[in-house]
Amino acid sequence: MTKLDSKIPEGPIAEKWTNHKFNMKLVNPANKRKYDIIVVGTGLAGASAAATLGELGYNVTAITYHDSARRAHSIAAQGGINAAKNYQNDGDSVYRLFYDTVKGGDFRAREANVYRLAEVSNNIIDQCVAQGVPFAREYGGLLDNRSFGGAQVSRTFYAKGQTGQQLLLGAYSALSRQVKKGKVNMVTRREMLDIVVVDGVASGVVVRNMVNGEIERYSAHAVILATGGYSNVFFLSTNAMMCNATAAWRAHRRGAYFANPCYTQIHPTCLPVHGESQSKLTLMSESLRNDGRIWVSKKQNDMRAPNDIPEEERDYYLERKYPSFGNLSPRDISSRSAKEAIDDGRGAQGQDAVYLDFRDSINRLGKDAIEEKYGNLFEIYETITGENPYKVPMKIYPAPHYTMGGLWVDYNLQSTIPGLFVAGEANFSDHGANRLGASALMQGLADGYFVIPYTIGNYLASDKPVKEDTTHAEYDKVQTEVEERFNQLLNIKGKKTVDEIHKKLGRIMWNKVGMARNEAGLKEAVTEIQELRKEFYEDVNVVGDSKSLNQNLERAGRVADYLELGELMAVDALNRNESCGGHFREEYQTDEGEALRNDDEFTNVFAWEYKSDSNWELHKEDLQFEYVKLAQRSYK
Repeated sequence: MTKLDSKIPEGPIAEKWTNHKFNMKLVNPANKRKYDIIVVGTGLAGASAAATLGELGYNVTAITYHDSARRAHSIAAQGGINAAKNYQNDGDSVYRLFYDTVKGGDFRAREANVYRLAEVSNNIIDQCVAQGVPFAREYGGLLDNRSFGGAQVSRTFYAKGQTGQQLLLGAYSALSRQVKKGKVNMVTRREMLDIVVVDGVASGVVVRNMVNGEIERYSAHAVILATGGYSNVFFLSTNAMMCNATAAWRAHRRGAYFANPCYTQIHPTCLPVHGESQSKLTLMSESLRNDGRIWVSKKQNDMRAPNDIPEEERDYYLERKYPSFGNLSPRDISSRSAKEAIDDGRGAQGQDAVYLDFRDSINRLGKDAIEEKYGNLFEIYETITGENPYKVPMKIYPAPHYTMGGLWVDYNLQSTIPGLFVAGEANFSDHGANRLGASALMQGLADGYFVIPYTIGNYLASDKPVKEDTTHAEYDKVQTEVEERFNQLLNIKGKKTVDEIHKKLGRIMWNKVGMARNEAGLKEAVTEIQELRKEFYEDVNVVGDSKSLNQNLERAGRVADYLELGELMAVDALNRNESCGGHFREEYQTDEGEALRNDDEFTNVFAWEYKSDSNWELHKEDLQFEYVKLAQRSYK
């Protein structure tokens, strides 16, 4: 198996990024005007990258399937963004943020990338404040902080429960400025369907105009994918319904390795599933765990209303099991603990739910203080459930949320296809087997504002790529393949809807590749997904045509890719004979039921190379832990 070159710079970890920036080649300001760059996706990673590259002088084409960059899914992030400012004077530092992130990821992340993320975190906050992001402030005027899971310090900056929205508006304002100046060409309502690789180098993309159905071609000297994660493979997830993995998956089929696909995060504080007709799940911010206490009844099958259950009959199980971190235990641990309580028959009033209770905080701080912090989140909950969380506990249950896996990238965020860079959740680089809360926004903005602008310049100056014209034969070939895929889907004319197939896939993934996995279930999942893919191509019914707006066709293409990705997720989980973070194999756990890693065999990144349908070759990148020593993760 090939060992991958991560291109980690030499030297002490605190100096790697500084020295690397100095040693990278630069593009003369006048020459930047000669280079074209494509950015696919306009969430925090894509918008910040496009804005920064435009400001530097490059010619940028930003492609989004939305009608506006403002609608990217980053807008849905609620709780906050981490940074090591240490305004609270409670012991935080760049090193502690680095340490917490490596430990939180269960020692399956690349140390150098994580340290860089922690190092630039403070620059992100300064950048966003300068853009006018309305972070909450404490009485002395400093930016306020709150705590998130996996940390014993307060380092999460926030804007009520709308942090993602406010950060995206900041990035969008910077992006809009470059659009106005003519440095960014904003191309909306286009979906990337394939990447064009010429002589082994990323040359451009082929997209579909989602309004009129026309296939379009765009070429550049480099391509950046910032297209988010793949949790919608579960059908029900906290992701917006349009979120998908097609851009990343098509790049994978063209030669970009896919890393750690089985590392998926199940968020512990989401609204429970309420019916078969449901199309997505609703996230309740992890920030609620600052003041809310999670519990279930000590009795099995307890159907009493929560306020009728006396204190001595309540099991605050996170506080009991993990006294040092309590309700702010990391997401993977908190989610599995909720599942254990449900499996024990102690769900809230017989439901697949546990209680998130603000009674004690309201009594201690007052209703007004809780409303100031979480008012809009409480409104969302009451609107959806009809229950007032100021008076009765919320009911929550884990749900698919974030994906730590993604396209493999080196230290420069370049994939195994030269000239193809990957930013934000679409890459695998920073979170290991479990992402700490409030680190997604941090990574997206770090990659877009402070990493890729340096590393892509080094690529352009060093490799001096040639921009191929879109009349090149490879563009014809890729466009033909795209059109043939559409025609294949439209000509099946079966009886099953796309959503029927997607729901079946989601059930397989949730039951056998979800919060807990085992060898027998994973082998069954591989077989069942292969059979479901066969059923999809024989019996799906995709109505309409490809020459006009056709959302059914869009969904069919995305589900076709999920059917392949889902299989790889199961294969990846089957090959990793250990438990770590979000990957919990039932065969590998301690006597206390915690994840049991196998550091002798699996202290590495799994990177899969696509060969053909249901056929991948495994490559490994060994991980070295020099600054955070390998240890059994403990939050007790």
